[in-house]
Amino acid sequence: MLRHALKLGAVHDPPYFEDSPCMIDHPLHDIDAWVLLFNSNTLPVLRLTERRLGEMRKNLDRVDARELAKLILQDPIMTVRVLAFIQPLHGRALQHDITTIASAVMMAGIEPFFNRFDELLTIEEQLQDADRHALLGILQIIRRAQRAADYAQEWAIWRHDINMEEIRIAALLHDLAEILVWCSAPKLGLDILARQKADPTLRSVEAQTQVLGFTFQDIQQVLCRVWHLPELLLHLIDDESTDNPRVRNVALAVRLARHSAHGWTDAALPDDYRDIGQLLNITPEAVRQRLGLDPMPAREADNAQAQ
Repeated sequence: MLRHALKLGAVHDPPYFEDSPCMIDHPLHDIDAWVLLFNSNTLPVLRLTERRLGEMRKNLDRVDARELAKLILQDPIMTVRVLAFIQPLHGRALQHDITTIASAVMMAGIEPFFNRFDELLTIEEQLQDADRHALLGILQIIRRAQRAADYAQEWAIWRHDINMEEIRIAALLHDLAEILVWCSAPKLGLDILARQKADPTLRSVEAQTQVLGFTFQDIQQVLCRVWHLPELLLHLIDDESTDNPRVRNVALAVRLARHSAHGWTDAALPDDYRDIGQLLNITPEAVRQRLGLDPMPAREADNAQAQ
């Protein structure tokens, strides 16, 4: 079992990321099998990421670490690959984990970084033979993660957080396992989506359990430890720690991105505005204004103020 291997140090970091992707169309028998699949399989990045990295590679002397980090922080899979790559490199000399991408790039060095991430497989290439809805589905999930990261970063700045990039990364990677399942098992991702569309009352975790036997978060918790991702990031991704303002920052950003993914009419959004307002110490209407939404009708605004 993988958990026993972890105790014995038999699983090494960074992940191997072999050249040939393995696509499956059936659920695996346990979480360990999923983790082993992702730990040994190619993890594809966005085509835009691969293209931009190729352009930068042509003139390494002019690569700016901050611009490189900005590119990486738009791509959840590229972000986790960089974090997994850097963790064994910092050694015991540093007292703290590397939790920012710019620091990770500088620690690795520009040229070694580009040598390590050469000839990347893209999501678009991996899913080229899959159902055409699969690519659309995963790109929508990634777009949702990007929006969550943007919200989380903006609120972290508003709150004068000590490290806004940690908050951004946590929001970007919050649904990493969902993205990975869609990459390697698009039929299962489409099945989960279809069940939710057929039954609007079906909670997402219930649909995941019906198809996979467990949830995306179950997979993600083990996966993050196999890749030795920083403990701080694991804490920020843990929605159960709701008493921590940084965790709430991440969780609310993910909630807002999910509830607004198909427009601003979701019935859960008023509760989001209220909770975000409590986090930022502003009114729900002020939250809506920061999001660029039309003013709330007077009666609804009065009700929101009273809550």
